[in-house]
Amino acid sequence: MFKVIICFFLIFFSFQNLFAFEEYFLTLRNDKTNLRQGPSFEYPIKLFYKKQFLPVLVQDKAENFRKIRDHENNTGWIHISQLSKKKAAITIDDDLIVFNKPSIYSKPLVVLKKGRLCKIQKCKDSWCKIKIKNIKGWIKKESLWGLY
Repeated sequence: MFKVIICFFLIFFSFQNLFAFEEYFLTLRNDKTNLRQGPSFEYPIKLFYKKQFLPVLVQDKAENFRKIRDHENNTGWIHISQLSKKKAAITIDDDLIVFNKPSIYSKPLVVLKKGRLCKIQKCKDSWCKIKIKNIKGWIKKESLWGLY
């Protein structure tokens, strides 16, 4: 009887993990992307995105469509061909200083406003190395939306 109960719990929790969906970030592949109300080309367009590399949080999937949420809490469905694994983030605080090295004691390079799109080159600990046009530097990870 005890073995049957253990087997039941093992099977139950194994199947439960199959149906769990873990959220993750992707970016928009193109500078023109449609956000739809449902997971098909038959659904009407809800929004047009006009920014390549804009980070989006993938919350669910249905065949070749992904349900996403953006930094302004807009939600909808995008075809997977319009999404990319390239890393980018948006600044969520105003007057953020970009530093030469991952330390607040290093040389400040530039100050960023809230809502600035940054390409992510790499992250370590609580810092991320970003690139904006011809500027490369380090910024605190907690000040960015689009990363885990």
